[in-house]
Amino acid sequence: MTLANKLSPAFVRAVTHSGRTRSGERHADGNGLMLVVQPSGSKSWVQRIVIHGRRRTFGLGGYPATSLKAARQMAFSNRALARQGGDPLALRERRDIPDFATAARKVIDIQAGAWRDAGKSRGQWASSLAAYAFPVIGAKRVDQIASADVMAVLLPIWSSKRVTASRVRQRISAVMRWAVAQGYRGDDPAGAAVLQALPKAVGTARRHHRALAYRDVGDAVRRVRASQAWLGTKLAFEFAVLTAARSGEVRGARWSEVDLPAATWTIPASRMKAQAEHRVPLSGRCLEILAEARRLPELVASVPAGGDLVFPSIKGKQTSDATISKLLRELGVDAVPHGFRSSFRDWAAERTNSPHAVMEAALAHVVRNQAEAAYARSDLFERRRTLMERWAAYVHAAPGEVVAIGEGRAAR
Repeated sequence: MTLANKLSPAFVRAVTHSGRTRSGERHADGNGLMLVVQPSGSKSWVQRIVIHGRRRTFGLGGYPATSLKAARQMAFSNRALARQGGDPLALRERRDIPDFATAARKVIDIQAGAWRDAGKSRGQWASSLAAYAFPVIGAKRVDQIASADVMAVLLPIWSSKRVTASRVRQRISAVMRWAVAQGYRGDDPAGAAVLQALPKAVGTARRHHRALAYRDVGDAVRRVRASQAWLGTKLAFEFAVLTAARSGEVRGARWSEVDLPAATWTIPASRMKAQAEHRVPLSGRCLEILAEARRLPELVASVPAGGDLVFPSIKGKQTSDATISKLLRELGVDAVPHGFRSSFRDWAAERTNSPHAVMEAALAHVVRNQAEAAYARSDLFERRRTLMERWAAYVHAAPGEVVAIGEGRAAR
């Protein structure tokens, strides 16, 4: 049985040569790591492991230049690599091992092919790593990066920028996993061990998207419609509210996805969060919105006639999420675009008799329960059409107007 972490920093700092031997005395730690103490008082690290069937011993650096933590990290990585059939000794002699910054750029190029919004994701990866990781570990070879180095990147921003720090850790981990796959190292120093060592959040609740009470949604839609904003922006917002679709799905909507005679909008899997095609029933008001959207090219020359975008910006490009969010802030609407999905969900639960499955299908939520998913073969489309018609009627009802929604219940 291999002893792990047998030594302590205090022991390593204080131990001296006992004088019992004329050569160096060895103190085992684990994973083949040993501290060698010479009669002169100097201390160094060596590791003894089996590589390709042969027991090999090699140095890992002197103490205190190489700390106990760093020596353990190297020993663990070497042993993991050897168990996978690699050769840590040969690796140390290689000259083609890239530094972290170079490796990160390679990984971004590889990952970009699978990203739905490659330009945006590439920019986010590159900017976050350049801002936080490169200054600390950018120049280090990927085989020399230890968990302590990753901690040095994350700790300064872990409490103040938790979401950013989590993403940076995930991106560093992706680069390190690539290094493992390339045979440059045997482990991921940004993996679960680092996450467990970082401070846990205390007294913080999960933050949800800001949303309005469903009773206030109609007023928000009326305020947006009455504003001086670009018509395409206003139509995109109202369409998103009435379809309960995600903002990105609406902003990227194409005419080629819309079947007007069937009053159906089919979002391809490539644009869906769950990577599955989603059919959206279009209410009568949604069809009116689409008729207005058809006339957008007549308003400004920058919107091309015959373009495929349903709700282009005033410059003829895809409307940005920031544009709609800014409009809501300027109008004093205390919600973000995504929050209106929550408003719809609350309304459907409290003011209709719709089954849970119909409401979840309307939001294109993935069925998490495996047993339930096995029987969820239908998208409940026609039942959702009825629900979305009722939602449109509710949103556009005049203040104080009672809207019947079936089975003797009223919306207000």
